[in-house]
Amino acid sequence: MQVSSWALVCLLSFSLPSIAQQSVPTTESPTRPGTARPSETAGADRRIELNVVVTDRSGKVIPGLRQQDFSIFDNKRPGNILSFRAVNGASAPVEVVFVVDQVNTSFDRVAFERDEIKKFLSRDGGKLPYPTSLVFFSDDGTQIQNGVSRDGNSLVAALDQNQNGLRSVRRAQGYYGAQERFQLSLKTLSSLIAMEGAKPGRKIVIWISPGWPLLTGPRIELSRNDALGVFNSVVSISTALRQAGITLYSVDPLGLADAGSLRTTYYEEFLKGVTSPNHVDMGDLALQVIATQSGGLVTYGSNSIVAGMDRCIADLSAYYVLTIEGAPADKANEYHDLQVKVATPGLTARTRTGYYAQP
Repeated sequence: MQVSSWALVCLLSFSLPSIAQQSVPTTESPTRPGTARPSETAGADRRIELNVVVTDRSGKVIPGLRQQDFSIFDNKRPGNILSFRAVNGASAPVEVVFVVDQVNTSFDRVAFERDEIKKFLSRDGGKLPYPTSLVFFSDDGTQIQNGVSRDGNSLVAALDQNQNGLRSVRRAQGYYGAQERFQLSLKTLSSLIAMEGAKPGRKIVIWISPGWPLLTGPRIELSRNDALGVFNSVVSISTALRQAGITLYSVDPLGLADAGSLRTTYYEEFLKGVTSPNHVDMGDLALQVIATQSGGLVTYGSNSIVAGMDRCIADLSAYYVLTIEGAPADKANEYHDLQVKVATPGLTARTRTGYYAQP
């Protein structure tokens, strides 16, 4: 099946209205293919700030490292670290955002998801380690809670007040139902980026969901205009998340019953950075792909959503802020692969996997 070119282009353009405010240059407008859009960041400061989490083989977060312990590689070439800072999240401007996904999750699992979130928020008498907020994502609209709180009990009250309505977009509607869920999901992501981007400090967004549809398969073909629209969306989302200081995480609520399915790992086929519209696929816009490329985690295969949330939030306990100078680009939206390595054997550094440079 070939995706309708104008339908897909319009879908992507309406999915990302707020991201356009981030002044991300694109080679062509997704709403008018073939129309050049000038670079809005030409000559701007190319410094890039990376939040780096270091873990041992067991996944434990490692504090206490120094700048000389790190090496940075940009497209496999050694780069310079312009500044370095070791951070304890408890004393840093950070925020945790939980997204309760009622669109891509079955009704019974949403109820379980909400119970697990309550369990997390109610621990330790409701005293949360970091300022936290809730986002309720449903077919009727997305409710983004105003303000943040360290009072878990007040957030539980907000969760109870939110009505968990029945979904109107269902898998039984086939491809076009999946397309609608895809569109709603990207619109919510763009709204979230716009809101959090206006705040200082680091933000981690934990999206509790099995993910939106990949819209990928042997019978789905992208026209040239479709591919260009998808590529521009990939560039926009990647750049906007970086500029907003957001790391995205995916916590799968389906548990052990779905742990062995292809769905849980298929996203790994799309983790390599997209270099041009000629190498793009709709799977490049999957939740788990975006999360991994932003430096976050993808957790699945556990009946404890709380355990997945704890694993994500542990990244704030100790991390490192490295500032590097992005390389000059020969063309707009030139992809650069990033790797951060730690000298100590057995330790792994996790951060965003790349960035799009501009001339």
